[in-house]
Amino acid sequence: MSRVYLDHNATTPLRAEARDAMIAAMDVMGNPSSVHAEGRAAKAVVERARAQVAALVRCEPTQVIFTGSATEAAALAIAQKAKHGGRFAAFGTEHDCFHVWSEADICAPYGADGAMTGNGAKGVFAMMDWVLQPVEKQWSPDRSDQALVAMSAANSETGLMFKSVPTDEKINALISGTVPFAVVTDITQLAGKAAIEYNGDKRPSYAVLSAHKLGGPKGVGALINFTVDDPTAMLRGGGQEMGRRSGTENVIGIAGFGAAAEAAQRDVDAGKWAAVEKLRNILETALAAASNATIFVGKEALRLPNTTCFATPGWKGETQVMQMDLAGFAISAGSACSSGKVKASRVLEAMGLGDIAANAVRVSLGLETTEEDVMRFADTWAQKLKKHQARAA
Repeated sequence: MSRVYLDHNATTPLRAEARDAMIAAMDVMGNPSSVHAEGRAAKAVVERARAQVAALVRCEPTQVIFTGSATEAAALAIAQKAKHGGRFAAFGTEHDCFHVWSEADICAPYGADGAMTGNGAKGVFAMMDWVLQPVEKQWSPDRSDQALVAMSAANSETGLMFKSVPTDEKINALISGTVPFAVVTDITQLAGKAAIEYNGDKRPSYAVLSAHKLGGPKGVGALINFTVDDPTAMLRGGGQEMGRRSGTENVIGIAGFGAAAEAAQRDVDAGKWAAVEKLRNILETALAAASNATIFVGKEALRLPNTTCFATPGWKGETQVMQMDLAGFAISAGSACSSGKVKASRVLEAMGLGDIAANAVRVSLGLETTEEDVMRFADTWAQKLKKHQARAA
């Protein structure tokens, strides 16, 4: 029987539109920085893709800076912290590309139930206290940014998301009366799975995303710069990307990124992810029927339509991943960037799950996932659980 891929938050299959665009770009031999006809042709491929990504993110094409990954885009954003008070912090639920740079150890902005109360409130107030440390008095309208803060629009491991992309003004509204700080938001998981909504005309200072999470190729990402100033480049050399990121552009990868972004937006507009959400709910119902002890993280909260994160007491997450892999199913026990590291999820621990965080796995569906796929998974998982319980008895 064929394998079933249920790890779409780690990476998605290459879309046909992206593959076609990349094949076509392979025949464009010019350097996009060259002024001759061949160079202009390559430049046109890059600029078309820039416009396609901008349409998905709802920004101006000139605000899109192509990078080698979302990780590089995050590093470029964090490198701008001198413009935002010289300090940077990330919530404990952020991807490692942000968290490793954090100058403060702060828990999640939401608890295991997905609510911004309890553990979530603790995280928000901890961030407030950290931002306030160097401030002698309350914020006034003429005070400049005191810090740069990372906050994802949708969490990779749990699927938990906000109604709109966190913006500089919105996060400040959460802790009204304190000090202003700039926001870099991770839209990597949100882009292509749900509509990108902002808080009215407000925007974060920066946003990052990656092609391979929405059906594009691996090895290309983008930083969206919503500020009025160009970011100071980390990679210096030929001055590509309008002096913001040197290095000859990956024309083939960028072409695939643009085509995938356009196709992903069409799918979102067509409401195709509603069917995926229904399958996710069917899966959770089947799993809950097999184990009333299993905890579904943030089940009643707003989540990505394709993601479920669940923990079963006494059954290690990495054991489940290996057993299901041998049975023909690809799932994960956390971010793909952390695969192979046998330890509890840092994200779930930051959300206050405690010891049971080590028992969690993530299943993330795709547009091609079928009801047969999820029911096969649920049946197989239930069988593995019974065997585990029998051995533990």
